[in-house]
Amino acid sequence: MAPSGRLVSLVALVVVFWGAPWAHGRRSDVRVITDENWTELLEGEWMIEFYAPWCPACQNLQPEWESFAEWGEDLEVNVAKVDVTEQTGLSGRFIITALPTIYHCKDGEFRRYQGPRTKKDFINFISEKEWKSIEPVSSWFGPGSVLMSSMSALFRLSMYIRTCHNYFIEDLGLPVWGSYTVFALVTLLSGLLLGLGMIFVADCLCPSKRRKPQPYSSKKSLPEFSQPLKKVEEEQEADEEDVSEEEAENKEETNKDFPQNTIRQRSVGPSLATDKS
Repeated sequence: MAPSGRLVSLVALVVVFWGAPWAHGRRSDVRVITDENWTELLEGEWMIEFYAPWCPACQNLQPEWESFAEWGEDLEVNVAKVDVTEQTGLSGRFIITALPTIYHCKDGEFRRYQGPRTKKDFINFISEKEWKSIEPVSSWFGPGSVLMSSMSALFRLSMYIRTCHNYFIEDLGLPVWGSYTVFALVTLLSGLLLGLGMIFVADCLCPSKRRKPQPYSSKKSLPEFSQPLKKVEEEQEADEEDVSEEEAENKEETNKDFPQNTIRQRSVGPSLATDKS
C-alpha cells in the first residue's frame, strides 16, 4: 500500500506541475502592448484595455477581460492591455483621461468602446460588429498622427523629468528648491542652445543679403530728376538774359542822354555869360 500511495502522490504532483504552465498559458491570451510594439495594433482587429494596477475599476474588470480573451481565437480578434503607469507614451498617444478605457481597432481605425463591460457584451460587440455604429477617431487625433506622436513625446518627457526629480531628492539628497534650480538652469541653457541652432539654420537656408550701391538705380533716377533741373536752369538762364538785356538797354539810354546833357550845358554856359555881361 505504501508504494502505491507514493505513486499516486507522484502522479498528482506531475499533473499539478504540468497543469501550471497550461493555466499560465491561458492567462497569456491577453497580449501586452508597449511603446515598442504598439504599431501591431494597426493591422487586424484588436480590443485594447488601458488600465492601472492601483485602479479598483480596472481590478474588477480583469476577470471579465481574461474570460473574453479566451474567445479571441474564435472571434478572430486580438485582446490586449496597456499598463498606463509603465507605458506613459501610449497614455499620451491615446489621451487616456479615465480608467479603464477600452478601444476597438480595425485595420488602423480606432473606436472607443463605451458599452457594458462584461464578457458577453464584449463578445456581442465583436461577433455582431456593433463597432460599425461608432464613429472612428479622426485622423488628426489618431495614435499614428503627428499631433499624437508629439503628445506621446511630451508625456515621456514629463515622466523623465519626474524620475530625475525623484533621483535628485531621494538619491542625491538635494532639497526641493535645489532640484527646481537645476531644472531651471537646464531649461535656460537648452533654450539658448535651441535659439542659436534656429538662427544658424535660418542663416544657412536664407542667408542675409548685404546692401550694395547699385549703379543702375542711380542711372535710372537721373532722367527722372534731370528734366525738372534742366527746366529750372533754362528758366534761370532766360531770366538772366532778360535782366542783362534790360541792363544793356538802360546803359544805352543813359549813354545817349549823357552827350545831349553835356551839349546843353555847354550851350547854356556862354549864354549865361553874355547875360551877366
